Amino acid sequence: MPIELQCDPAEAKKFIYSTIDDLSSELREISLDLHNNPETSLNEHRSYKILADYIENKGFKVERQIYAMETSFRAEFGQDDEEGRRIGICSEYDALPGLGHACGHNLIAISGLASALAIKALLESGKAKGKVILYSTPSEELLSGKIIMMNNGGLKDIDVCLMLHPSNQNRHYESFFALQDVKVEYHGTPAHAGGAPWNGANALDAICQAWVSIGLLRQQLQGQDRVHGIITDGGQAPNIVPSFTSGHFYIRSISATRVDEIKQKVENCFRAAALATGTNVVLKWRDIGTCKNIIQNPVLADTYAKYLEEFGQELPSRQSQEANPGGASTDFGNVSYTLPSIHPLFDIGTSEFLHTAGFANATCTEKAHEATINASKALSMVAAHTLLDPSFYESSKQEFETAVPLNMRE
Repeated sequence: MPIELQCDPAEAKKFIYSTIDDLSSELREISLDLHNNPETSLNEHRSYKILADYIENKGFKVERQIYAMETSFRAEFGQDDEEGRRIGICSEYDALPGLGHACGHNLIAISGLASALAIKALLESGKAKGKVILYSTPSEELLSGKIIMMNNGGLKDIDVCLMLHPSNQNRHYESFFALQDVKVEYHGTPAHAGGAPWNGANALDAICQAWVSIGLLRQQLQGQDRVHGIITDGGQAPNIVPSFTSGHFYIRSISATRVDEIKQKVENCFRAAALATGTNVVLKWRDIGTCKNIIQNPVLADTYAKYLEEFGQELPSRQSQEANPGGASTDFGNVSYTLPSIHPLFDIGTSEFLHTAGFANATCTEKAHEATINASKALSMVAAHTLLDPSFYESSKQEFETAVPLNMRE
């Protein structure tokens, strides 16, 4: 039997907005604490404990150190009910080496807390049935945390998954880029570089040849394809023909399928360089697989935009966003291949770009906090519609099934 709505979205909005407003000062303190004490991927022990303790003290049941990661937790509130939906929310909190929270994960952390607690208030009121689960997701900057979670059973016991990301603009249809990365090693033969270089097999020549070949390959790549990397070891001394060199390269594009196509071309460059220089090459691709692009669910995304616009925010059209995707990547993409999901970018009032010192500074401003609070309210209303209106959820599910055929799902 269909669930009888016990309140309309307007009434739910009052619960959600007042709850988040009441929590705002506490969330601000947490955000600043994380900002002032940044921790890199899989080293987020202090941040993890702050978030887990906070949500547990607010009445959530918390499971710690799960999904094969020491800094991951799962916090849930509500009851399993045939008539109710299960809302998943993600919080990130890892920082960048040398730059701190230049990706704004201190704001993502508190946006997850805000939305989870707002949905809890709605469930406690008796106006909705269902469950909310907050997933703490470490190691996003290594593009691995959520994939590891999914490989260990996480993010599978929910009906929709929602999260936010700060930016210098509002974009609710940002697809992000799929990504694969490879660590390459060349093994050659050492020799005296001045006395008898002909006795060596130069591993530095090999990686330089691969670098040049990849550069030449770009003429045959499409406009939204990216291949970029660094040489991590170029040899030990100029008077020795290097017997070992290494590098780390990323491949990005608009879809996982396209990344796989480019991957074969790039691998050919690496192997050809080994053949040309008489060295041996070892390629170590990501063992957890490709980090996928995001499939933003239109039903969820448009509802988020509707509520965000009420705060005076403007969003570009879906058409313009999809025609001009950004070049960043996120492990949330793999989540979006599993169930209806959204990952909107929200403007924190800065012109600085992500992964810069300027953006890191912007994430601790009062303006950024206010933007996070408003975006969290809009995101929570997406959850409210999912809980209150069965046809809303069914529509989002149909959109997902159309966008992600069975053979493409995680």
